[in-house]
Amino acid sequence: MRVLVAGATGVIGRALVPLLASVGHDVTGLSRSAGRSALLERAGARAVVADALDAAALDRAVREAAPDAVVHLLTAIPAELNPRKMRQEFALTDRLRTEGTRNLIEAAHRAGARRVIAQSVAFAYDPDGDSLANEDTPLWQAPPKPFRRSLDALRELERRTHDAGGLVLRFGHLYGPGSAFDTDGQFVRQIRAGKLPLVGGGSATFSFTHAHDAATAVAAALDKNATGALNIVDNDPARMSVWLPEVARILGAPAPKRLPAFVARLAVGGWGAAYLTRLRGADNARARLTLDWRPRHTSWRTGLAVELNGAVAAAK
Repeated sequence: MRVLVAGATGVIGRALVPLLASVGHDVTGLSRSAGRSALLERAGARAVVADALDAAALDRAVREAAPDAVVHLLTAIPAELNPRKMRQEFALTDRLRTEGTRNLIEAAHRAGARRVIAQSVAFAYDPDGDSLANEDTPLWQAPPKPFRRSLDALRELERRTHDAGGLVLRFGHLYGPGSAFDTDGQFVRQIRAGKLPLVGGGSATFSFTHAHDAATAVAAALDKNATGALNIVDNDPARMSVWLPEVARILGAPAPKRLPAFVARLAVGGWGAAYLTRLRGADNARARLTLDWRPRHTSWRTGLAVELNGAVAAAK
């Protein structure tokens, strides 16, 4: 199958491209920068260069790739995030999820692609509920103001993908090379320095996804006719009060400090405080059944321990 991966050098893309090539797909990677062409070619893909916000240039690139399937992983999330500047720092990603999605799907249709798979997130579910969120759970109904535009962008991405007969994969908190949980990623550095506190008791529930498991889910979805949305997360959702002290222990870092929610709001704003206290975990049962997919890293406990060995070794 000829597969165009848009966002091929991101956290998921760099795991996906060599995986698809290894199982016999003809892979083309789309990137905004010509400087990344060599990276894609070493991974087993041809490279095309275009800005997804430039509809004409994107159309030419997609026609050149002539894909049977298009995988939409386009984001522009900074490596260093300031939760008080959510709107500014997610502005380009929001455009990629709205204008970029429109341009990519229209170009894919004109090029004759039969399959569209798009990346969304599994941690934007409405937090008011005691059970894990499945794909029928509504997205956040009354999100903090800084998150509203980004949530609207996710909704538009999912709607356009659905209207195109495609499949949305909702990934959890990514870890692995290039992520915030990489050995030199933002979260890991904060934990090592004792600067990531347990806010309000650490009540936010995180569902994690290793980049390799995200990639295998995309590969499985290419061979299925599934539509709608699926949660691609591990089997072990955990509150921050559980995973944060454990990751600190793995790193040999100080035990996390505790911080009242009202103090956190002053420090990191409304979105930052909500992220640390209100997120809801996700259930992967539907993806396991629909895609016959199983995460290799069934729990963040073992997955992060393996990934973070490098950070521990570097600190010695």
